[in-house]
Amino acid sequence: MSSGRTNRELSVLIKQKSASLGFDLTGIARARALPEYESYLKNWVAAGMHDKMNYLSRDTEKRADPSALFPGVRSMIVTGFNYYTEIKQKHQGVPKISRYAYGRTYQAVIEEKLDLLQKYVLTLEPSVVGNIYVDSFPVLEKPWAVEAGLGWQGRHSIVINRNIGSFFFIGILALNIELDYDEPYIENHCGSCRLCIDQCPTRAVNCDGTIDARKCISNLTIENRAPLKDEIIPFLGGRVYACDKCQEVCPWNKNAKPHNHAELNIRSEVAEMSAEDWAGLTEDKFTELFSDTPIERVKFDRFRSNIDKIMSSPQ
Repeated sequence: MSSGRTNRELSVLIKQKSASLGFDLTGIARARALPEYESYLKNWVAAGMHDKMNYLSRDTEKRADPSALFPGVRSMIVTGFNYYTEIKQKHQGVPKISRYAYGRTYQAVIEEKLDLLQKYVLTLEPSVVGNIYVDSFPVLEKPWAVEAGLGWQGRHSIVINRNIGSFFFIGILALNIELDYDEPYIENHCGSCRLCIDQCPTRAVNCDGTIDARKCISNLTIENRAPLKDEIIPFLGGRVYACDKCQEVCPWNKNAKPHNHAELNIRSEVAEMSAEDWAGLTEDKFTELFSDTPIERVKFDRFRSNIDKIMSSPQ
């Protein structure tokens, strides 16, 4: 049964609720097939740039068409959750981890908030059906952020918002009702800037807005699963889990504001780990410090291998 509210009224209420739940950005896109991104993805995979992430070569049609996953979908509510912080590891010369891995597993944090948002929508429209997507389904999150007007995909492929930069997670609540839609973001404000390309330590950033995962530090330290090759170590800059370099050099992050999400804060014990602490990291300590964080997914043996490779090589 309809509440009698207009699409615009519903959309305003949804965005207000989203903000109250802590989302820093919210946009709404009309659900549609995205054939232009499907061909882009297929060409990227055909060039082998997905490395060993073979799941990206499957279900390309589903990735490009949300109705293949969710028949009847009408609207994509796309959220941005800031994770930028200036509170980092305190010691120089220790193994480095990416900002996004400091706190709780972001997928769980965002899914919990989107679940609350969906429950709120049900109080407005009891018959609504929805699905939540946070890096767990074949959904093109970055293109949907563009479709919902959150920003543009920079040369490093990451979505940039003019107000908060690019350090934000994307979460999507798909619904089977019509809403008031934001305009897709059609401008690109990278201009002639090439900093992310030129300052990527391993030259993984292509000139066409894609990343060559075979060279990308984030992939090499997480998804690839193979031991780090000796020849790549000098380019890692001490990184053992992912990399922020292309975002750190981006001018649009020059004025990035620190997040206020306690769930994403780095644990003080991790922030204060010395070189000796990292060298002596045991499996039990790994579980204590990194369970329920993104780092947990690489498992202790792989993480320990990354640490040993970094710490045994001159930086």
